[in-house]
Amino acid sequence: MDMRELKALELAARARIVWEGDAWSVPSRTTSRTYKVTVWPGAESCECEDFQLRQQPCVHVIAAKLVEERERGRKAPPIDTDTAPAKKKYTQNWPLYDLAQHVEKNRLQVLLADLCAGIPEPAYGGKGRYPTPLADRLFACAYKVYCGVSSRRSACDLDDAHKRGYLSKCIHPAKTCHFLCEEDMTAPLRELVRRSALPLRAVEMDFATDSTGFGTSRFVRWFDEKYGVERSGHDWVKVHITTGVTTNIVTAVEVTGRDANDCPLLPKLARTTAQAFTIREMSADKGYLSAENVEAIAELGGTAFIAPKSNTTGNVGGLFQKMYHYYQFNREEFLKHYHKRSNVESTFSAVKRKFGDSLRSRTDAAMVNEALCKFVCHNLCVVIRSQIELGIEATFWGKDGGHRDVLPMVRQG
Repeated sequence: MDMRELKALELAARARIVWEGDAWSVPSRTTSRTYKVTVWPGAESCECEDFQLRQQPCVHVIAAKLVEERERGRKAPPIDTDTAPAKKKYTQNWPLYDLAQHVEKNRLQVLLADLCAGIPEPAYGGKGRYPTPLADRLFACAYKVYCGVSSRRSACDLDDAHKRGYLSKCIHPAKTCHFLCEEDMTAPLRELVRRSALPLRAVEMDFATDSTGFGTSRFVRWFDEKYGVERSGHDWVKVHITTGVTTNIVTAVEVTGRDANDCPLLPKLARTTAQAFTIREMSADKGYLSAENVEAIAELGGTAFIAPKSNTTGNVGGLFQKMYHYYQFNREEFLKHYHKRSNVESTFSAVKRKFGDSLRSRTDAAMVNEALCKFVCHNLCVVIRSQIELGIEATFWGKDGGHRDVLPMVRQG
């Protein structure tokens, strides 16, 4: 028994699966949608994404066959119910993982301070008191997001960072909120994301792109067409990233409104990644499917593995047609490359578990900056873990302008 068969057994036992004249109506396990399913031998079909991608019996097809056997006496698919499905396991070097967690907070401050020091200080053309140095503003914002506490509670963390020399001056915790609201902080934070991924440019060559939502403290209203009532709920922003599939380092980030389309952003994410990384292949779901995206990845030296839609024909020609034919005639090989895309879901999960799945900020600029800070901190955590597990020496430009090792060798074991 595999996981699809196990889920199909549960679906057939619990859900209401009915015959509607020419096909079975099977409800989704996770949403309120229902799928039209046919189970004729050799001509099975289902409207779900899993079947459209694999062209193999999905959970809904197997469940419909089980119900057909129960109600009509037809032969059901053979399922070995005596053997539990084997869950795929991923090995973990726990001693090195524990070591990385033990030293993470101290090392992150060192890395973050040197990373911020490498951002050029903008020229000051105004009058009066000089503003807080950009390096201090970047450090305070990112470190507050890493600690995950309110501004008042972050006072001790900022004082400790000042005593250790990571901040040139003592910063009042309330100032951190003002720094996050500054629009001119967005470009330096986006540059921090790009630079924090550089230590792993020799490791990562395969990438995945996707988007996710982060909740906000603002509310929106909308009219529900299905039920004919007005509803309200938390607003959210959409974050689009490109991540390496080996270490889950994030190489590019774009923050947009909740209604932004995914497809037009892939070329920009790919170009940002290609500034420092060699792109061998890039995978994405069908939301990014277009001939322009396939061509954009090819221009950067990579191969696109983007899932086709159910109505995709490949008649546009060029590289898009080649990718579609490769999917049609070498489906198993195509899916091996495409399923590397699941690593971007792991990246989102790691960021949200560690730094929260919502944004505390209220203004548009602050929400963008806070989201970027989450991925700066995530990248530094990945670098620290990779330095210990893979033996990579993470180096950044220090305040003195020299290239120095900021992670000394540690005793392992």
